[in-house]
Amino acid sequence: MTCVRLFRVQIAAGAALGAAAFGAPATAADLPLKSPALNAVYNWTGFYVGGHVGYGDGTLGPDTNPLPLQAVFFPHSITGGIGGFQAGYNRQFANRFVLGVEADATFVGPVDLPRRTLGPFNSSVDYVGTVRGRAGYAFNGWMPYVTGGFAWGRTQVRVNDAAGSVISEPGQYQTGWTVGAGAEFALSGNWTAKIEYDYIDLSRRSLGLNDFGMPGVTIDPRLHLLKFGLNYQLGDSPWSATPTQPLLPESDNWSVHAQTTLIGQGYPAFRAAYSGTNSLPPGGQVQQTWTTTAFLGVRLWEGGELYFNPETAQGFGLDGTLGLAGFPNGEAQKAGAAYPRIRPQRYYLKQTFGFGGEQEDVADGPNQIAGKRDIDRLTLIVGRFAIGDFFDGNSYAKDPRADFMNWAMWASAAYDFPADLPGYTRGAVAELNRKDWAVRAGVFQVPDAPNTDVLTFKTGGAVVEFEGRYSVFDQPGKLRVGVFGNRGLTGNYSQALAIAATDPSLDINAVMAGIRKDNLKYGFYLNAEQQIATDVGLFGRLSWNDGQNEILSFTDVDRSLSGGVSIKGSRWGRPDDTIGIGGAINGLSASHRDYLAAGGLGLLIGDGALNYRNEGIFESYYAYSVNKHFTVTADYQFITNPAYNADRGPVHIFSGRLHGEF
Repeated sequence: MTCVRLFRVQIAAGAALGAAAFGAPATAADLPLKSPALNAVYNWTGFYVGGHVGYGDGTLGPDTNPLPLQAVFFPHSITGGIGGFQAGYNRQFANRFVLGVEADATFVGPVDLPRRTLGPFNSSVDYVGTVRGRAGYAFNGWMPYVTGGFAWGRTQVRVNDAAGSVISEPGQYQTGWTVGAGAEFALSGNWTAKIEYDYIDLSRRSLGLNDFGMPGVTIDPRLHLLKFGLNYQLGDSPWSATPTQPLLPESDNWSVHAQTTLIGQGYPAFRAAYSGTNSLPPGGQVQQTWTTTAFLGVRLWEGGELYFNPETAQGFGLDGTLGLAGFPNGEAQKAGAAYPRIRPQRYYLKQTFGFGGEQEDVADGPNQIAGKRDIDRLTLIVGRFAIGDFFDGNSYAKDPRADFMNWAMWASAAYDFPADLPGYTRGAVAELNRKDWAVRAGVFQVPDAPNTDVLTFKTGGAVVEFEGRYSVFDQPGKLRVGVFGNRGLTGNYSQALAIAATDPSLDINAVMAGIRKDNLKYGFYLNAEQQIATDVGLFGRLSWNDGQNEILSFTDVDRSLSGGVSIKGSRWGRPDDTIGIGGAINGLSASHRDYLAAGGLGLLIGDGALNYRNEGIFESYYAYSVNKHFTVTADYQFITNPAYNADRGPVHIFSGRLHGEF
């Protein structure tokens, strides 16, 4: 019986984490969780909430020219990788039959741009939702079931111009039905995992395109979805602090956490002598972003851990994340979307080799499994992640979901770290840790061209960082020194200017695109933090790059200086509140300035002309802790010479942020 129970838990863990990277190969036998002893009778009665990821495909009907959506290791499809949320209620009867109802929303992957076929239009599905009945039979700790009910979704047609740019995106809602089957498994504590197949059939509807000189297109969605999910059992009441159903023992071999962050941001009208392609609109604007992330981790063996972070992102940065080098919203991605899109932002394997001696406690947290580890250790990480997960850290200015929002405040702005449009890459990191110091190094994929979503092995980036830990008058501090180099397909500013000078009719951006080749960008950063009293700390960053070739991934900064102070609210009886006050100064190399002045466009900026001044940023925020899960933040940013242009600005940016951690 023990072997059977262990096998059930392994299958459930595989359902929860085997969908990493939307289908990265993993088997249940690869996930040897300790098996908790199941209660004599596991009861499925109660409310639950959860999330799911997976893969889908299907058809939108003939002659609809559907967009190819990303699915990472699986082939692109009309849905690509999928993910979303669910909530429901089960009632288990004395004969072990279980009846329930579940509602869910499923979002699709982003567009696979290299595989997009240009045409007069492309069709796509934005999301689908269902409300379904469930009928199952409880075999103690697992339950097979069938499901079916009402379904709806939103479809869209993207009308393209001759160059392939989207000029209109009419959409419509369609209703229909769904049927499917699955199995759910009890894991540990209040957690269960499930694997489920759903077929969704939405009504056929036509969308007129007469305004664009084309006949209408008929959208007839029929979708096949395979979902891997986790549910948290809430008990008899969805608001109960203590669930009433019997709990399984907690396992210390896996970890589940989640976050959600909603940011609203806007600015009033400001002075602008002129505007260009990438200018911040001077008339004022309001935008919002929303992300939700699951942090899933499992201990595979001694020192071996696997992490998977699916994330939905919705919304846009101000002006589509354009117009400022020090952009004011760290949650704003360069690949914004009107409806949530799902990506497997992180999936990586972490192996720690302890050298013995003194140990330290590791608390349970996002991408961190509780336990102990040797202070003297070597850690290896391979997979997909953000470079900021392991480099350029800072206790006071690092997380735009919790502290400073401006890009030049939470990162070394002149470090053009390799990343796709949402800010992630694939690669490997090695870290050697000692009690008073650490050294870490990494190699990474870079985009195949500036500001693209395609990572390539043909070129790459590398960084080496030294971290020293010390105390000043018994107050702890850290100093990090990093050196970096990236090779990517970029153009040289001076070369582009020289070619354009020979023929005034040439467009300098076309010239730059035509001279791109494998070029090197290198630089360094200094990053310091110092506690000066209990709950009061100072921080500062200095970063520089050579400024000769185009920025590849991050933002249009060649040198940057930032710093500030962070104060916890314990002194006024609010220990979980935080005040932050800081500022940054960003600058460009001489050739980079001349390129922008000649009408060149950067990743985020380009006014068509340039009266150069350093870009100055002041930011302050107050983060108010509502309870142990939610924090509300008011943030103000004052930016002078936006995009280095003294003929524009200053800009006053006001933000509100709601952040939840679970």
